[in-house]
Formats: sequence, structure tokens, C-alpha cells
Amino acid sequence: MLLEGIHHISALTGDAARNVDFYARVLGLRLVAKTVNQDDPRVYHLFYADENGRPGAEMTFFEYPYAKPGRAGAGMVHTVQWRVASENALAFWRERLGFEGSAFADPEGLTHDLVVSAVADTPLAAEHPDIPAEYALQGFEGVRAYSLDPDGSARVLTELMGATRRDERSFELRGETRGATITFDPAPELPGRQSAGIVHHVAWHTTVADHPRWAARIAEAGIPNSGIVDRHYFKAIYFREPGGILYEISDDAPGFTVDDPVEELGRRIILPPKLEGQREQIEARLTPLPDPRADWAKA
Repeated sequence: MLLEGIHHISALTGDAARNVDFYARVLGLRLVAKTVNQDDPRVYHLFYADENGRPGAEMTFFEYPYAKPGRAGAGMVHTVQWRVASENALAFWRERLGFEGSAFADPEGLTHDLVVSAVADTPLAAEHPDIPAEYALQGFEGVRAYSLDPDGSARVLTELMGATRRDERSFELRGETRGATITFDPAPELPGRQSAGIVHHVAWHTTVADHPRWAARIAEAGIPNSGIVDRHYFKAIYFREPGGILYEISDDAPGFTVDDPVEELGRRIILPPKLEGQREQIEARLTPLPDPRADWAKA
């Protein structure tokens, strides 16, 4: 029973409109779902992904309007790593975003790093009129994090989650079709502050069939966890590993097309059935957001 790399990465934003502009227009990801935090439906939960909204490229954000920039510290992910196809793709992004090297930050300070892909995993890319297909982001390579307990983090990864140690600080979680890495860096002295531009949790990908088995495995290991939580688009199990990082294990069905066909993803606010009766009140509280693809046909 192995995990298929990263399912999604969730972070916080203080400005949904600016967030959509950066991740959809600038980075070229597809906004595949405008929904709400199911535990706090006063706020947006935005999902970006590849053209078909598949796990492995899903970057999500909870919006807390006007939240100040946070600070990554021990027990937090500090960098999201994306795959690109070639050195030419890396050069394209350097020119488009105006950075040197391979790392850049979003408008709220969340660090991203581009890695030229060395694996045979299927590229997970979105379409964008200003980004040639061969240069598009291709899904997650992994994350970099700070651990409160590096030895404890390593034990959970290798003994519970089936990770392979690549070197002293880096681990790979790879299944039959896909994989991703997590690397631990020395933690800064300043404590972290969970706010805008900070990763909230990392979700690892499993199948519908194996999801209940992961719940049993985590419980048998004596790790406090949420149990199986139905998120309408997938099921989730949450637990905090010894280093303080919040993990989620998510399955891959039914996905975002349970509400809308692929061609309509991201155009309207979608709500799980338990919240549909509150639609009018919920929409009245949310920041109006444009469809980032609304003007493509006019171009």
C-alpha cells in the first residue's frame, strides 16, 4: 500500500482576487473550483490544478480577507516545488516572473521552486494563451519543510507511510503511477505564524480502495487523527506528524466533475449538498471573483 505522491497542497491567502490573478493568469494554472471552507463556510476555498482538475497539481487556498503575511517556522512547509519539462521552460519562467535561479515568491510571500523533471510521471498541465504548452507547470515535484522533530518525521514517513529515503533529509512517496518528495531543512529560530502566504497542510494521494486501509493503519499506529472526513469531492484523513506538519491523506474520487463538466470548472461557486441551502447567505459574504478565462474567446 503506497501513496501516489501529493494530492494537493493547501495554503492561506488574505486576498482572493489577487490570488486568482497570480495563480491563474500569471502561473497559468486552471481555477477548477470556487467553493468554501467546509469547516468555516464564511470563507472561500479556491482550487487550482491542471486542465482536468486532477490530483498531483492541485494548489488550494483558504481566503481570510486582509490577513497579514505569515511566517514559516518549525512544523511548517515553506516551499512548494513544481515540475517543468526543460531548461528552456525554466528560462521562460525566469523571464516571465523576473527572478534568477529557480525560486520565486507569490504576492504574499509563499515560496515556489521550479525543478526540471527527471521522472516519467504524466505531466499535469493547464492551458493558457500566454504560456506555450511545453513551458507549462507540470504538477508537484514535492515540498520543503521545517520539522520540530526530524527523526520523528522520518520514522512516520518510512515506517508508516511507505516513503523511501533519498538522502539524509529528503524522502520520496511513490506509488504505481506517480510520486513526490518532502525535504526537511534546518528550522529558523523565529517561531512560525500561520497566516497569508503560509501552507496549511499537505495532502498525500491514495485510491478510493486503499483510503479506509490508511485510516486503519494510522489508528493502529496510535496517531491521533480526524478519521475519514467526507469533503464531497474526495475523502480525507488528517493527522499531525511528530515534526508538527499537518498531513492529509485523500482519495481521488469523485473529483470536481461531480458538480460540473470539465469545460465548466471554475465558473461558478460550487457548494457541497450540506451547504446548498445556505447559498444566498454564503455568496453574499464572499468577495466577487471574475472567471479568469472569461475573455479568452475575445483574444
